[in-house]
Amino acid sequence: MNIKQRDFEVSGALEKYAEPLELLAYLHHGPDGSPALRHAWRLLLENSPHDSICGCSVDQTHREMFPRYDRAEQLARQIARESIAHMIRNAEVPAGGALAVFRPVPGAAAILEADVPLDWASFDRLRTTLAHEFGHVHFHRHLWAEKFMTGRLFDRRSTENKVICKRDSILDAKDSDWMEWQAGYVSGAILMPVGPLRRFVSDFCGKRGLHAAVSLASEPGQQIVNDVMARFSVSEDAARVRLLKLGLLTVSTQQPSLFG
Repeated sequence: MNIKQRDFEVSGALEKYAEPLELLAYLHHGPDGSPALRHAWRLLLENSPHDSICGCSVDQTHREMFPRYDRAEQLARQIARESIAHMIRNAEVPAGGALAVFRPVPGAAAILEADVPLDWASFDRLRTTLAHEFGHVHFHRHLWAEKFMTGRLFDRRSTENKVICKRDSILDAKDSDWMEWQAGYVSGAILMPVGPLRRFVSDFCGKRGLHAAVSLASEPGQQIVNDVMARFSVSEDAARVRLLKLGLLTVSTQQPSLFG
């Protein structure tokens, strides 16, 4: 059983990580990692004869299989690391740092764990950024696939919409920048669903006898923003933009009247 488990782990490392990442890096003028990949697969195939992988050969044969699995896995991990490093070196990274994410299976559920520098922005801002990038992955993946195949993912001369998100557009993009606008809206909808958010603001206003639109610049408006930040674990900018887009806060300081 442990032989087949090890085979599954190593073949997955090669098929789901090393090979696709090496191809992406090569398409973007990276080094050719195919010789190392061929060697890793050869080591794996040496463990694939029927009697070997089924555990019905002599003990010495099985003892020799595990070092081959280890070497193949080491090659797979090294190829994946070097390929990622090449692509990141060619990407436009914000001055404060960035988090690069690779999903080996499109559309599959994923759990992300990351250690980030202490001087990065708060955890709330990180959640906002990750939700924004998920919006890109879900709705724009067909555009990215085309860029991967043509090697234009990191083309800085291109005037097309890019897969590079910056702080000045990640939350409140212009309507004309449709990719960023959609990803930003997805981020707000995931982290602050409209139903719970409306009920939260309604309860806040009801307890204080507020029956008209609340101005963002007012004391209650600022309190709503702070309470939404705490309740939904989002950044101040994300809370402000979502509340304004849904009309739960207004930028006007004048109270509406029956005459407009």
